[in-house]
Order: sequence, then C-alpha cells, then structure tokens
Amino acid sequence: MATHLNPYLSFRDNAREAMEFYQTVFGGTLEVTTFGEFNMAQDPADTDKVMHSMLTSNGGLVLMGSDAPSSMDSRELSHGTDHTVSLSGEDETELRGYWDKLSDGGQVAMPFEKAPWGDTFGMCTDKFGVPWMINVAGTPAQ
Repeated sequence: MATHLNPYLSFRDNAREAMEFYQTVFGGTLEVTTFGEFNMAQDPADTDKVMHSMLTSNGGLVLMGSDAPSSMDSRELSHGTDHTVSLSGEDETELRGYWDKLSDGGQVAMPFEKAPWGDTFGMCTDKFGVPWMINVAGTPAQ
C-alpha cells in the first residue's frame, strides 16, 4: 500500500454536520464512529461526539475529522490559524463545483478567477471555519 497524506480536521461539537456537508461537496462514502461506540467518552457529554470520521470520495480524495473532547481547552482548537486545505488539478468543472459548494455560506478571501500565473485560483473559508485554496492548472499568460 502506498503512503497517503490526508487532512484531519478537528471540530468543536459539529464534526458530524461538517463531515456530512463535505460529503455533499465531494460525494463518496462517509464512515463515522463516536466516542460512545468505543467506550472512550470520559465525559458523558462526549458520548455522541465523533471520535473519528473518514470521507472517501469516488475519485479517491480522503478527508478525516473528529470532535474535540470536552476536556480539550478551546484555545487548543482554533480554525484557520495554522492550516489550509488545498485542492488542485486540471478539471475546472469539478474544481469549480467544489469551490461553489465550499464558499457558499462561508467567506471568500480571494475570488475564484484567473490568476497572474495562468491558473484559476481562489481562497475561501467554509461555513465551518475551515480555510480552502482551490487551483485549476492553466496556461501562463505570455
């Protein structure tokens, strides 16, 4: 089996909602397990929280996520300050579809448009606070 690098996102009490949203963006199969299912809830409030989830798209993209347990200090969980998820490729229709869904209800930092280096590029933060960069390979301007 080849080595894979997969983004793993942490949420405060809304991992299931976020991962179900990403399933509407990317399609595929979503697997979700809770702290309670593995008797790992140290606080009863964590029983139904997501301990691990994995979304595998039909095209092979993998995105993982979980809820932070109640014992984790909120300062240890801050979205957008230390990571960005990047999607890139050559299929503009596919990537524009991802952009449209991810930016809907979120904040656009850089519109999805032709960039000076020839690619189509945009940056947004989705409605769950996760920052995204989307790049469609293009031809540099001469």
